[in-house]
Amino acid sequence: MSQSTYTNKLSHFFALLKQSLRGDEHDYTQGSIRGAIILLAIPMILELSLESVFAVVDIFFVGKLGANAIATVGLTELSITIVYSVAMGLSAAATAVVSRRIGEKDANAAAHAGMQSLLIALLITVVISICGIVFAADILRLMGAQPDVVKEGAVFTRIMLGGSLVIILLFLINGIFRGAGDAAIAMRSLWIASALNIFLCPMLINGYGPFPELGLKGAAIATTIGRGIGVLYQCYHLFKGRGVIKVKISHFKWDLPIIRTLIKVASPATLQFIIQSGSWIAMGILVAKTGGTDASAGYQVAIRNIVFFILPAWGMSNAAATLVGQNLGAKEPGRAEQSVLLTTKYNTIFMSGVMFIFLFFASPIISIFTKDPVVQHFGTLALRIIGSGYIFYGIGMVMMQALNGAGDTRTPTWINFAGFWLFQIPFAFLLVKGFQIGPMGAFIAIPVAETAIALIAYYYFKKGKWKEVKV
Repeated sequence: MSQSTYTNKLSHFFALLKQSLRGDEHDYTQGSIRGAIILLAIPMILELSLESVFAVVDIFFVGKLGANAIATVGLTELSITIVYSVAMGLSAAATAVVSRRIGEKDANAAAHAGMQSLLIALLITVVISICGIVFAADILRLMGAQPDVVKEGAVFTRIMLGGSLVIILLFLINGIFRGAGDAAIAMRSLWIASALNIFLCPMLINGYGPFPELGLKGAAIATTIGRGIGVLYQCYHLFKGRGVIKVKISHFKWDLPIIRTLIKVASPATLQFIIQSGSWIAMGILVAKTGGTDASAGYQVAIRNIVFFILPAWGMSNAAATLVGQNLGAKEPGRAEQSVLLTTKYNTIFMSGVMFIFLFFASPIISIFTKDPVVQHFGTLALRIIGSGYIFYGIGMVMMQALNGAGDTRTPTWINFAGFWLFQIPFAFLLVKGFQIGPMGAFIAIPVAETAIALIAYYYFKKGKWKEVKV
């Protein structure tokens, strides 16, 4: 490649980078597919990178409070995965329907669908928040927490689950923005939320300056406040009417046909993520019951680091979902497929690099978060073993999100059910109980199952039936 050609390509990339961060309007159904991926993926990767910071920041500062605090945060996060599942299911439905309407060049219908999804979310979060506040201690016991962990951590769990509204709205409204192709606003909302969490977490845990020393409770308050401010930022941009989505009062009038469509897409999508989350909960319980608090704490530290690197790859996958939805709406199924395959290539390259880091640098990474030698041992073991399947995680995420973006949320749901509940969990129990290898059995089952899921998802994507789905 000549110097001038290289310079031109580099300058073109930086031009796309600036455009993606500014959030300029762009028609993703025309022009360069590579350019469309870059414009969508960069803010989406940065968005989810900042979401992953929530997990790492909490465990970093809470890690100073001891193994009980680490176990509390980890087990609470596992229980909150149910909330995340609802949020991601609604978000997937909103992205699929909004992106399809945008591809059809019907921005008013896109806005209407987005607001109907908000109405659904508000009803659901009332129930979840009340249950979380009332049954916080019982939830920790159900997760396998020891009595001292329950006593110390119930208030943390109560605040986190009581603040389910901001979790769901943060995901859902970002799903609306992503479906409209306005990924930059979604990115900035997570920046604001994460920056506030990073600032408030040590202040409220340790009581610096004018802030009271709240310990573990302070971490929950900091996270909830950060997310809440992020939601306020989203709402400001959603309702000011200057973007692709222009909200009107009439969009909030109950529209049963639209609600039925959203629920039809969201129900299997929510179940899809609940199945996946449930398997992670089962793995967490299995580790806690067979390895005790130290193994559970090490596993939770490892999982936080795994999530930290998975979420940016999920951002790339979200770009594929938007491209699929908009291009199907524009009657361009071939372009939709090409977008997914190219995104898969980029995600695989990224995840290969992460896998290398986890395999060779697991111990120094875990040592950043805890100095307890037993916790470090389990954390390092979990990070190495689970991280060994990262390439297939990257492939599977893009394939599943591509199907979701097309509105075919049922196929990924069945794949998850078979891969996680019919294979991963029984396989983990066999290794842990049958072969008596303890928590390591749960660690091994995760990459094996994820690899199988990726291969099955790729098979169904190549069959192409998703191109015929109507939403």
